[in-house]
Amino acid sequence: MAPWLPPAFLLTALLYSMAGFGGGSTYSALLLLNGTDYRLLPSISLACNVIVVAVSAAQFLRARRMRLSEVAPLCLLSAPAAWIGGRIPVPEEAFGWMLGLTLLVAGFVIFVDAAEAKPGTRARPVAIAVAVGGGIGFLSGLVGIGGGIFLAPFLHIIRWGRAHEIAGAASVFILVNSLFGLWGQLAKLDDFDRLNDLEPYWPLPLAVMTGGLAGGFIGSRKLPAKAIKRVTGVLILFVAARLLWDVSR
Repeated sequence: MAPWLPPAFLLTALLYSMAGFGGGSTYSALLLLNGTDYRLLPSISLACNVIVVAVSAAQFLRARRMRLSEVAPLCLLSAPAAWIGGRIPVPEEAFGWMLGLTLLVAGFVIFVDAAEAKPGTRARPVAIAVAVGGGIGFLSGLVGIGGGIFLAPFLHIIRWGRAHEIAGAASVFILVNSLFGLWGQLAKLDDFDRLNDLEPYWPLPLAVMTGGLAGGFIGSRKLPAKAIKRVTGVLILFVAARLLWDVSR
């Protein structure tokens, strides 16, 4: 493992936790650029995702800024879909393209979606929420992301709720997807007797725990959310461009 990887994970967790996300997509990209076996990437990324987002999800639930009954439709299909996605073997080149394109779209989405949400005055379409949650969940398990960077803009568009309600829903959604996606990925690694290959990467969960706690503390000091999201979006776009360049050669 390259010595720059733990600091990069710490910085990623710091930035993403300040913006309300876990960072799974960028963890996978950094690991791929590091030369890590692509079959290990989703498991490492999702495990780090769980660590970063678990604290924020607990905070939202403790503050009662949302109800689990309201988030349940989003997770109804996303949980089993994330597990299924995690179980599917993907060829290396196809994985690189999927991850790169996912990052590219995510970077544009999070960069553009830096505006405050309007109050949620519309009815919440349960069927649409279930379907969209399932699609994002499958992608999450397949490439090792939490899916919050796609879910949050969708909830803003349909005016699902206020900004803090959407942030809370996204954090729970990311946590559920990451847990079930990780379950599927670990089961797949066990099938190929590759679980022991994860041992050298134990410093990374410690790094994201430190970065996530620091990001949560800094974010609670009311830093400008728009600026944080734009910085994060630029970071994702840079990594996506580098990754797509590498896999296209």
